[in-house]
Amino acid sequence: MGDARRQRRLLLLVVCVALLLDNMLYMVIVPIIPEYFAAVRGGGGDGGDGESGGGNRSLLPARYPPATGDNEDVQIGVLFASKAMLQLLVNPLSGTLIDRVGYEAPLLAGLAVMFLSTTTFAFAGNYATLFAARSLQGLGSAFADTAGIALIADRYAEEPARSRALGTALACISFGSLAAPPFGGVLYEFAGKQVPFLVLACVCLLDGLLLLALAPPCAAGARANMPVGTPIHRLMIDPYIAVVAGALATCNIPLAFLEPTIANWMKESMGASEWEVGLTWLPAFFPHVLGVYVTVRLAAAYPHLQWFYGALGMAIIGASSCLVPACRNFWQVIIPLCGICFGIALVDTALLPTLAFLVDVRHVSVYGSVYAIADISYCVAYALGPVVAGQIVHTMGFVQLNLGMGLANVLYAPVLIFLKNVCQMKPSHSERNILLEEGPKGLYDTIKMEDRRGVGKSLRPAGDTEENGTDSYHRDLTEVSEEDSSDYEYS
Repeated sequence: MGDARRQRRLLLLVVCVALLLDNMLYMVIVPIIPEYFAAVRGGGGDGGDGESGGGNRSLLPARYPPATGDNEDVQIGVLFASKAMLQLLVNPLSGTLIDRVGYEAPLLAGLAVMFLSTTTFAFAGNYATLFAARSLQGLGSAFADTAGIALIADRYAEEPARSRALGTALACISFGSLAAPPFGGVLYEFAGKQVPFLVLACVCLLDGLLLLALAPPCAAGARANMPVGTPIHRLMIDPYIAVVAGALATCNIPLAFLEPTIANWMKESMGASEWEVGLTWLPAFFPHVLGVYVTVRLAAAYPHLQWFYGALGMAIIGASSCLVPACRNFWQVIIPLCGICFGIALVDTALLPTLAFLVDVRHVSVYGSVYAIADISYCVAYALGPVVAGQIVHTMGFVQLNLGMGLANVLYAPVLIFLKNVCQMKPSHSERNILLEEGPKGLYDTIKMEDRRGVGKSLRPAGDTEENGTDSYHRDLTEVSEEDSSDYEYS
């Protein structure tokens, strides 16, 4: 743990496990919800005789369980949306706090709250307790998810390592969401409803202990000298960040709106069986991981095309969403769903590192608030999905829902052209001034300090000109030394 590179990898592991747990807890209750409502109706919650409970279970359950009445539809929708709703409300506060105190302490606090939430799920016996546990998870996620992604962006400051690390985190998010329902279904079937939550709670506890060993509270003072981050309200009105946030919200709407509606549509339109409904989303994990891998490799080779990868992903999402209603059997449905997840991987993997780069060049390199904005974008989609999607299908129809979502993504894709010149941006004057407030420390600082005083000098590679439109010569302050200063010239 004393080695900086290994410690960075261990912190990445901690964050990936936290994101995996959060998304598994989000979906692991899917096969268990019907039993709670059966118990409330007097139908035998745990189904001891195998008739009332076991007969309705599926080892590969639907993403969202069907309810038997309008009131239960509303209750299930509110239950699933409560996590995203509370997370949406807390994120502006959590982002500001993370910018002030650092990343490790809020991540540890988020894991502690998630542990409490998971334990509450295990012993919940009524709807009110389930709702409290679900909302508590949203509170923990607002700190753990935002702090975790921001910590990755901070520790992996260089490209393409940052894109690879964020891509790994996105793969864990996908795996957690898609693997949780069968995980919960199998353990619930053979071990009881408490076991899936207790397993997740133990993993959460171990993850928190590892983080505590890597970043003990006594070391928190090391973050005291970190620069003051740009307020979240100023980041929100940054047009470039606003474009990225809009893309993240728009590209996740098809996934968030299809999850609670596609199961009933498949049963009604094609007579899909329980195992087909349960397996619908599992194959989509593989194209999602493929999309992450492809985008990371392309970003390493052609970093100036990040905006294009995002736009291409939104076009794929739009086309795939429009194809869903045309499917007539289970195997046809898998294809557009895989396209949606592949497109989401392109958008997320391309634009999440772009957020960090925008903060680096236009604001102060503190990432809590900017990734709180990203989390808000996700939460907008997932808070509306379980509540609004069913109502849209009821009033307008499943076909109109998909066509609307597809059209929204196709129309938003050209907006990302606005990000075309982001890679050519140079660090803002505000950030350089903050870095230089303590006085020059090296060759780069000395030259920039003279430029600040009006001498008009800057550092760039010999033969390079301002017309190149690139900031590749901006090197880390610790990398420019007397030994390599001969490769630069004054102008």
